[in-house]
Amino acid sequence: MPAAGMSAGGGLAAGIALLARDRQGPALLGQLLICPILDDRDSTVSTLQFDGAGTWDRSSNLTGWTALLGSRRGTPEVSIYAAPARATDLTGLPSTYIDCGSAEVFRDEDVAYASSLWAAGVQAELHVGGRLSRL
Repeated sequence: MPAAGMSAGGGLAAGIALLARDRQGPALLGQLLICPILDDRDSTVSTLQFDGAGTWDRSSNLTGWTALLGSRRGTPEVSIYAAPARATDLTGLPSTYIDCGSAEVFRDEDVAYASSLWAAGVQAELHVGGRLSRL
């Protein structure tokens, strides 16, 4: 079975893939992450570019992360399973497809996650489209 999701569901799917790897199962066929929300730290260029712009902007993102993590948002206490961009070891993850828009708040964290997957030797495909935010 694949781990798949869009937006917050994409972040959950990435967290599930990390958890499945760390618990040695179940074996996943791959990850399908569509504009995944991966990083609670909100410090990328794209999150700053889309502050007050679009239907899901930086303010919405901060609200979502705070709803999930409360006062832990942005602190070292956040689990890699909740915010997969915090994972420093992505080895052993299944092949991954990531899709995001070029004009959305998640763009840079998604690109960074794909780069980290490649650095860990994980087969990954990244598509950054020229469309506006889909959320």
